[in-house]
Amino acid sequence: MLRSDQSSLHVLFQPKSRPLGNTETSWCRAAGGGTGIAVLALQLNKPTTESSHILQITLEKILNSHPILHSKLHYNPATKQFSFLKTGNPGIPLKFHDSSSTSKLLLRLSTAQNSGTSPLLLISEHELNSKSWSDPNSFPCSGMDLLFGSVYALSDVKSVVVLKFHAAICDRTTAVSFLRELMVLAKEGEGGGGASRTKIEGEGDMGIESLVPSGLAKKTIWAHGIDMLGYSVNSLRLTNLNFKNTQLPRFSEIIRLKINAHCTANILTGCKSRGIKLCGALAAAGLMAGHSTKSDSAQKLKKKYGVVTLTDCRTIVEPALSTQHFGFYHSAILNTQTMKGTENFWSLAQRCFTDFEQYKKCNRHFSDMADLNYLMCKAIENPSLTASSSLRTSLISVFEDPVMDGSGQMQQDLGVEDYIGCASLHGVGPSIAFFDTIRDGELDCACVYPAPLHSREQMSEFVDRMRRIMIQGGD
Repeated sequence: MLRSDQSSLHVLFQPKSRPLGNTETSWCRAAGGGTGIAVLALQLNKPTTESSHILQITLEKILNSHPILHSKLHYNPATKQFSFLKTGNPGIPLKFHDSSSTSKLLLRLSTAQNSGTSPLLLISEHELNSKSWSDPNSFPCSGMDLLFGSVYALSDVKSVVVLKFHAAICDRTTAVSFLRELMVLAKEGEGGGGASRTKIEGEGDMGIESLVPSGLAKKTIWAHGIDMLGYSVNSLRLTNLNFKNTQLPRFSEIIRLKINAHCTANILTGCKSRGIKLCGALAAAGLMAGHSTKSDSAQKLKKKYGVVTLTDCRTIVEPALSTQHFGFYHSAILNTQTMKGTENFWSLAQRCFTDFEQYKKCNRHFSDMADLNYLMCKAIENPSLTASSSLRTSLISVFEDPVMDGSGQMQQDLGVEDYIGCASLHGVGPSIAFFDTIRDGELDCACVYPAPLHSREQMSEFVDRMRRIMIQGGD
């Protein structure tokens, strides 16, 4: 009887494991090459001791509510299968960098090409490019953490706190909800001393493929073949931005696109009056900026460009999930747009959004999920399938909806001077990805691109051109 009870207890307290879905597996394949490393970085007007104290207390509560964050990643070389293992110990690795080591790091990162780049941006780039997750084919991974934390001392009174997530457990909605929970907990009773949060039941138990409503992802083998052939052939015909260096190892860099509140309001009003979303305007500005970099003779020719739009599927899966349900539940829709060089900004924005909306109405974000995941993994395995082995799948990627952040006063009270949230893409992905936020009425985009495939000077000019196009359109 005692043995039976002990056996039952052993089973009861065994860590819970599940195989990863196809989308999560794709991110595991991509992360080793440098795509799918999400970073949330906050600059505080607080010393590292205070920042570390706040971080440790708030993280403990968040991890208790969200067990997926302290899951472990396992890889079985025999089956080539990834799995999550939920552990009972809510803790993550934390690193602390004093002012001396931080100064040395910033000095090493500062070059002529990024002079004037803020410490927050340089540290964010450093974290995006630090190898926390390796290629499982190079050496097996077992029991790897999916979340890491770091605290950097900028001075005696300033610090930067960085949380780094594996994309398999963190899409943009997860990062935004995490930040909001972090700030609310920090606000409560001096550094998160408020009540514990309710544990999110069922979080991480299923990947997005298991939640797709019945019938919406169905596709015949013939249709799968036709669509994959179409995507493959069309990708070879897509126009890319000029590549600066295709030989040197790649890393992710960030620049920011900021537009003041007045101009942002004009742009949003223009979108609303035309029944479209901001993603259409961002895509149009990006296409116009990209096409304008071509020579005059090329502008007279039609050029095809790829646009990837990411949409959060939480509200349309079964059962529906809340924004507090952490994990990766976004899906992508790939559209191609033909540019002549004579487009009107708002007409092109309407076309971009209408095409995306039509694909979404046809459930392409569900039915094409398997095809796009498969092609993504094939591109990773065979870079030569892409132009100049660049692994570029489109010109730009945007999100269907921007993050709406009206927490400026709370951030000020907590000593948050600035923050950045984005993900790496120097392995496989677009030439530039936009992580857009409306912060107290102002558009603020973290724009990530692969270097030295593209240079900071080149992408700064690209983003400046986009800014002018959008402001002029709003006026």
